[in-house]
Amino acid sequence: MAKYRLLPLILSVSNMKLPLIFLATCIVAHAADSLSPLKKVPQNVTELWAGYDPQREPLQTKVVREWEENGVVIRYLRYYIGTFKGKSAWMAAFYAFPKNAKNLPGVLHMHGGGQRANLTLVKFHASQGYGALSVNWGGKPMEGARPGEANTDWGAVDPTQNNVQGYFNLLPGEKFLDAQESPRNCNWFLITLGCRRGLTFLEQQTEVDGKRLGIRGHSMGGNLTMYVAGSDSRVKVASPSVGGSGYRTYARYGLPPQIRKVTGDLELFRRTMGYQFYAPRITAPLLHLGASNDFHGQMDATYATGARVSKKVPQRFVFAPHFNHRFNAEQQVSRILWLDQHLKGGLKLPATPSSELELKSIPVLRVVPAKGLPVKEVEIYYSVDPDARSRFWRDAQTKQSGNTWSAELPLIDLNQPLFAFANVHYHLPKPGALPRNAASDVVCVSSLFHEAKPATLKAAGVKAEGHWQQVIDDFNRGFHDWYTINGNHRPLWQHWTRKVTDPKWRGPQGAKLALTIQSEQPNVLGVVLHENTWRQYRGKKRTYVAEMKLKGGKPETVSLALTDFKNVTDGEPLKNWEQLDELGLVAKATLRGPKLVEVAPDPWQGPKPVFNRLEWVLPVKD
Repeated sequence: MAKYRLLPLILSVSNMKLPLIFLATCIVAHAADSLSPLKKVPQNVTELWAGYDPQREPLQTKVVREWEENGVVIRYLRYYIGTFKGKSAWMAAFYAFPKNAKNLPGVLHMHGGGQRANLTLVKFHASQGYGALSVNWGGKPMEGARPGEANTDWGAVDPTQNNVQGYFNLLPGEKFLDAQESPRNCNWFLITLGCRRGLTFLEQQTEVDGKRLGIRGHSMGGNLTMYVAGSDSRVKVASPSVGGSGYRTYARYGLPPQIRKVTGDLELFRRTMGYQFYAPRITAPLLHLGASNDFHGQMDATYATGARVSKKVPQRFVFAPHFNHRFNAEQQVSRILWLDQHLKGGLKLPATPSSELELKSIPVLRVVPAKGLPVKEVEIYYSVDPDARSRFWRDAQTKQSGNTWSAELPLIDLNQPLFAFANVHYHLPKPGALPRNAASDVVCVSSLFHEAKPATLKAAGVKAEGHWQQVIDDFNRGFHDWYTINGNHRPLWQHWTRKVTDPKWRGPQGAKLALTIQSEQPNVLGVVLHENTWRQYRGKKRTYVAEMKLKGGKPETVSLALTDFKNVTDGEPLKNWEQLDELGLVAKATLRGPKLVEVAPDPWQGPKPVFNRLEWVLPVKD
């Protein structure tokens, strides 16, 4: 669709009484691009965004459909992003607001990879007193779309996941913007531009106060949250989750970098598209919502990126232990409260707890929670694994003395680094609302991240303490060292732990894995082992499965040898325990790979079992 420009000559047409056909010839189909041709390749973030004004061009918003639900008005719409390489680009989105409301804060949601505009989220935020927009930058079919209804259309360019190489590319191509090497050829540039146009949409809505705009996004949407916050001063509060972590092209501890290949000038890509270079430009209060074992928004990099944000900018870190790409309710609610605090004057989230890592014979982490809300508990975690995705976070037993919590962090091997952080859980005066009618009466705020390399540990006089543990878990604290999926779903619950990757609990050669369990009825329990989950640098990723047949009734102990675990791909038995990264105890699971594998496919009978003990059984010596 061409963009039309009214020529100055037409201003005098009415006085000249010219024929209508002459008037028509003065309206010229003008496919002027929204971005000027490059005169100089941008060398940094400032140059990349210099001269672009997301408010300059009309949005030409078109409502595809409008309806109401529970006092909330919902619109499925499209707005004009811009013209690129002579063709118009349009963004589809859901917009929602409480009926008859005025002077609302606005929130922009940016979906993650493989996802789409989120109807549930805009309805939730509208129910909480926001004008909420969720953009469909990826172009997947809109939820509930009817045949023929318009969707996102990027025109002559394609920054969606149909053009995956474009996320790490600077070179020209058919679906890229510039005819020379340029950071504007990176997908992220165009998507960020489209999201900034979403802010323009929000500020122009009659029910929205354009001076109170917040943004949020998950995964690839978290990336966009950092890009938008670092390029648009209209953002008054931001919260990326498991995305927007910088230093993705850098190696740590000899491990491969998160992004191994950039097409084009690596240093130019870093300076213009690296989140660490957007962080210093952010002026809006920033809350990083993360998962301690996330594959995408890696924990160490999130903290390193946050360290580049000005100290004048309020900032929080909130991490869910043991999770990858998801959170518990007490972490999830922190983002809702953060938006409310800075856009609606809501409850103030406590400040980042102060923390100090003391290196002595046995390292100690000390934590002082911030004031403001009553403390429910303080958890201190530490690990020795350099790989942020695979490390097991040991739960150090805390001790309280006045307003200080502390824990010793004993290390078996001083040739491994030490990582530590703390989570402080606070009671809320009233439950904080979450999507899908959920709520949490507790909120979590994490400490800063602490790290000590082996050389530092040795120089400080740290001593090797402790020893290998035969008992993996006695479940006296439930599944505290695990993460749970479908916990409230009786036939589909799953419990997972990374303890088996930690040298403290790694299985020795010749040992068997034994579980003492009590199932009310006869059942089959699935046991799943993941090998080299994220460690392709160490070996091939494999999944092994065994099933425990439970008689039911009284407690029973079932042992599994290496040969009881079979590779889901080729049926080969497990050779050793040394490269395990995760262990799962599942009522049922569907494993995806070259083919779907159903583990313990029959529905679980009766209530959830009682887990008593998981341990290694050593071979009997003659």
